[in-house]
Amino acid sequence: MADIRIQNLRKEFGSFVAVQDSSFVVHDGEFLALLGPSGCGKTTTLRMIAGLELPTSGNIYLDGEDVTFNRASARDIAFVFQLFALYPHMNVRKNIGFPLLSQGMRKAEIKQRVEETARLLQIGHILNKSVSGLAGGDRQRVALGRAIVRRPKCFLMDEPLGTLDAEFREVMVHELRELHNRIHATTVYVTHDQHEAMAMADKIAVMNHGVIEQFGTPQEIYSKPATMYVADFIGSPPMNFMRFTSGLQMGSRSILLDGVDVLVPEIRQDLAEGELALGVRPEHIRFSDSSPLRGAVYGSEYLGTNQVVAVETSSGLIKARVPANRNFRIGETVGLEFNHSNLALFDCKSGRAVASALYSEAQHG
Repeated sequence: MADIRIQNLRKEFGSFVAVQDSSFVVHDGEFLALLGPSGCGKTTTLRMIAGLELPTSGNIYLDGEDVTFNRASARDIAFVFQLFALYPHMNVRKNIGFPLLSQGMRKAEIKQRVEETARLLQIGHILNKSVSGLAGGDRQRVALGRAIVRRPKCFLMDEPLGTLDAEFREVMVHELRELHNRIHATTVYVTHDQHEAMAMADKIAVMNHGVIEQFGTPQEIYSKPATMYVADFIGSPPMNFMRFTSGLQMGSRSILLDGVDVLVPEIRQDLAEGELALGVRPEHIRFSDSSPLRGAVYGSEYLGTNQVVAVETSSGLIKARVPANRNFRIGETVGLEFNHSNLALFDCKSGRAVASALYSEAQHG
C-alpha cells in the first residue's frame, strides 16, 4: 500500500470547473471518504486519481511517484464501481481470478490467491456459483474480491453500495470497515451518504461545487465544522443557525440574540458589522423554564430513546434533541439553553466559522 498525495488538482470541462485546486494527502493504510452531493466533484476527483480523467492542472503522487499523466493501467490501483461490472458468463471463481489471468499468472498461484481472497470476504461457499444468480450483497463481495486479489497499492471505490437496499447497505458498511482493518488498504471512497462516511472513514473530505470545504476526522467534521455548508450537510438533524447582525470585538464572550445575552467562546478577531450566525447542534440544547430565550413548540419527532422537538423562535425554527419521556403541546412556550462550549459562530457572507475555539481550518494534508 502507499500514500496518495493530491496537489492543486483542477479539472475543467469547457467553462465549467468541476474540481477547484484541491490538495490533500491520504496516508498509507488510511480510509478517506470524499463526501458531498451529486455534482460536487467527488467522482471526478476519484477518476483523476485512477487515471480515467486527466487533470487540467495539478499533480497526483502515488507512493511518491508522480503519476499525473500515467495511464490507469500503469498506476497499480484497483477501482470498484457502483455497478458491479461482473462477467455474467463466468462463475465467482473466474470473475475474481480474471485480473490475474490477464496478467499471465500461473494457474496454481491464481487458485491460491482467489481462495485466500474468498476466505477474507467469507464467500468461499459460492466460488463455483454463477454470479447472475447472486444477491446484491454477494455480488458486491465478488466485485471487491476482484479488486483485492490483485494486491494493488490503493483501492478506489465509487459509491459501491449505492445499488443495495438499506438492510444490505448497513451490513456492507460494517463489512467494508472490517475488511479495511484486516488488509490495511489505502482507500479512497466516494459517497453522498454521510452515515457511510462517518461509519467507515478515518478522514473525510467534504466537497461542494468542486471545492473541499473541510478535510478532517469524522469527529472534527461533526464537532468543529469549518463552514456553514459542512455544519448543515453533516448531522441529522443538521446544526441549527440563528442569524443576527452585529459587530464583535476581539475578546468578546457573549452575543445579543433576540435581546438576550448568550455566552459564546472567546472571539479571537475583530468582526465588522454584518450578518453572523450562531450554530448549535440539536443535542447541545436543553429546555429550561428560567431561560429568557423563548420559543413555541412547533412539533416533535419521537425516536425511541429521545425525540427531536422543533421550536419556533424569532430567529427561526430550532430543533433540539431531548429525552423522550417529556410530553410537549403544540404552541407551548419553552425556554432554550445552549451548551456554550459547543457553539459555533459563522460569518454569513463567507460561510466560514469565525470562533477559533470551535473550529479547525480545512487541513488538506
